[in-house]
Amino acid sequence: MRITVFGATGDVGSRVVAEALARGHEVVAVIRDPARAAAVPAAAEVRIGDAADLDDVVTLSAGQDLVITATRPPFGQEHELPALTSVLLKALAHNGVRLLVVGGAATLLVPDAAGATLHETPDFPAQLRPIAQACADQLALCRAETVTDWTYVSPPAELIPGERTGTYRRGLDELLTRPDGTSTISMEDFAVALLDEAEQPVHRRTRFTVVAA
Repeated sequence: MRITVFGATGDVGSRVVAEALARGHEVVAVIRDPARAAAVPAAAEVRIGDAADLDDVVTLSAGQDLVITATRPPFGQEHELPALTSVLLKALAHNGVRLLVVGGAATLLVPDAAGATLHETPDFPAQLRPIAQACADQLALCRAETVTDWTYVSPPAELIPGERTGTYRRGLDELLTRPDGTSTISMEDFAVALLDEAEQPVHRRTRFTVVAA
């Protein structure tokens, strides 16, 4: 496949690039800062661009099979995420290219919480509420989209650097937990789940989530 990755040098994006290359895909790694080019594997094609710029997204997605966005706004600029997502959806509707969105966990339903989502629970950290709301708005934009072929992927409660085991469990809108009660997955296995969906899509225009097996 020909895959464009926005946020290619971030925590998740860099692992997505590595996983895609390991599977033999052609990767266009999009970065905003040319100084970060050295962090991109030599096998990927580095392009400079901005996921919030409509012309950039149209150009960088033309002729591709899939775009994966793993962008995250800096602290204090969380409001940029929905606007960026709107640009991606519009550009890819124009080009007819699939979109795989690395989303947030805060909108997942918590088991046995009377229909509450993770960010509606009393113990949800106050400092994470802005990005949680931005991710909720991002998901709402995707769900309202009827032209672009999108998939929104929510991690579990904890997404941390770790090992690639290649195993995980999938769900839809409910927060998944492991037998020990934790809700976690390594960024490496999260990238595996993303590329599995890229290669064999089963969640068209919907959201799914994963957890470590």
